[in-house]
Amino acid sequence: MEYEVMLDKLYKELPKDLDFSGERFEIPKVRGHLQGNKTILSNFNQIVSLLGCDGQHLLKYLLRELATPGKIDGSRLEFARKLSATFINSKIEQYANAYVLCKTCGKPDTTIIKKESVSYMKCTACGAQYPLKV
Repeated sequence: MEYEVMLDKLYKELPKDLDFSGERFEIPKVRGHLQGNKTILSNFNQIVSLLGCDGQHLLKYLLRELATPGKIDGSRLEFARKLSATFINSKIEQYANAYVLCKTCGKPDTTIIKKESVSYMKCTACGAQYPLKV
């Protein structure tokens, strides 16, 4: 059998719902509910682990950007006011662009390093290093 014929046969047998975009990193969406005047995110720990960041750093960023008090209660995050999921998702996406994704190669393989009084984002994939705004 010729190579092209075998390749065509292989592609015909593959499931139709496969994603060939090549992206291995997807910013997670929040899951939660409203409880009185509070917004409860039930998958905060999952978001933190998928982003590969420090939970306290993400919490501090969200509280500042959303202009609301909040706290971590076990595996969930509580905000002291009603917030839409779209608004929270946009802030998490901004966080990922600023503190998770490398500005050179776009990969999420970064760590935050503190040297003296300056924090840096270092990419383990390409080696780029950038100072972070606090």
